[in-house]
Amino acid sequence: MRTHPKHRTALFSALLLALAVLLAPEARAQKRIKTENLPNFDLHPFHFGFLLSYNTADFFMKLKPQLSTDTLQTVDHLRQPGFNLGIVGSFNMTPNLSVRFIPTLSFQDRILKYRFKRSDGTFIGFDKPVESTWLEFPVLLKMRSDRINNFAVYAIAGGKYSIDMASQKDVNNQIDDEVVVKIKKNDYSAEVGAGADMFLPYFKFGMELKFSVGIPNLAIDDGTRFSSPIESLRSKCWIVTLTFEG
Repeated sequence: MRTHPKHRTALFSALLLALAVLLAPEARAQKRIKTENLPNFDLHPFHFGFLLSYNTADFFMKLKPQLSTDTLQTVDHLRQPGFNLGIVGSFNMTPNLSVRFIPTLSFQDRILKYRFKRSDGTFIGFDKPVESTWLEFPVLLKMRSDRINNFAVYAIAGGKYSIDMASQKDVNNQIDDEVVVKIKKNDYSAEVGAGADMFLPYFKFGMELKFSVGIPNLAIDDGTRFSSPIESLRSKCWIVTLTFEG
């Protein structure tokens, strides 16, 4: 069952507020006493945890050259909010370099907006949501600074393979008002980002910002007036992530 994007945003905001309340006492304690938490954390080669993310998904879109007889006036794309849930697996090669495998379920929405000109000179618009539930398999290289007390910063880069578990590529588009814009079921992307780790008494908490850009063309041209003008659609997504590792 899908949740409305506004509900997703409200849920994620509530999680952030609860997290801020939980971390505030610890932050005040850090100012009073500079104690190194989890001093042996980097000595263990493997670490596991989970993540919560807020994403805004969109497309890189390229349109075909339009004929003068076409009634299509404009096509626009709008990013929409979503969220991710994932499991973190980290192999630490050195205290400053690790490989992370993060199987993730990502709920992403985008909207394509169309404006057509009728034969009588009036205009009509259509909003076509493109909804995906991606099962993602990112493999990322994490390069981290040395710890300063209980704080460190890092950069990440890598790639991921994704499968759309809610793909509508086989839908039979018969009714114009109910036509869906189909995209391919499989995608692979490059990812790059940066973040910060905070070592708390019982776990390591991380915050990061990441950008993902898709490589293949996801557009499926099934002959409808909504898919025919599109030459290519490539995914792109900004992701704000909270990680919890033990």
